[in-house]
Amino acid sequence: MKLYLATHNAHKVEEIAKILPGFEIVADDPEGVEENAPDFAGNALIKVRAIASCHKGAWSMADDSGLEVAALGGAPGVHSARYAGEPTDTKANNALLLKNLEGVADRRANFTCAIALVAPDGKESVCTGKCFGKIALAPSGAGGFGYDPLFIPDGETKTFAELGEKIKNTISHRARALESAKQTIGGCSK
Repeated sequence: MKLYLATHNAHKVEEIAKILPGFEIVADDPEGVEENAPDFAGNALIKVRAIASCHKGAWSMADDSGLEVAALGGAPGVHSARYAGEPTDTKANNALLLKNLEGVADRRANFTCAIALVAPDGKESVCTGKCFGKIALAPSGAGGFGYDPLFIPDGETKTFAELGEKIKNTISHRARALESAKQTIGGCSK
């Protein structure tokens, strides 16, 4: 089944295709769309609506996700990709996060992912997933993307970047939200 995905992020396309192997993922960049909602679900809906209007009669999907750190009041949150400013810069984001957590003992954090779907009949739904963990003292690992070198999921001793995609793609926030989205799509396509 074809699934249009609102993104320009090649890493997300690759990760989602591996988590949803039964779907043909077709990236559609919602260029010029301003993600100005106060939460992940709102931003995902903004993006999916932008591409769904171009793919009537097909499934469209968008994800918005980010890192929420308890000691920072939930920051970087919806600003995760641009935490250190524009243009987006993963290394700068990670460096700023570590700087803002210097001397902070409470390093609890979670990744949150909201998947917005528009069904072929135009019905909208949002599926969410969370992965709880903590922020490491320094980056570790070469895999993944974004904050993966800093995030150690609960029950693990390694960062997402060290665990590898096979493990990450079974326990991550995105994997959990996509599992719910898969059930939504499956239930609607019968």
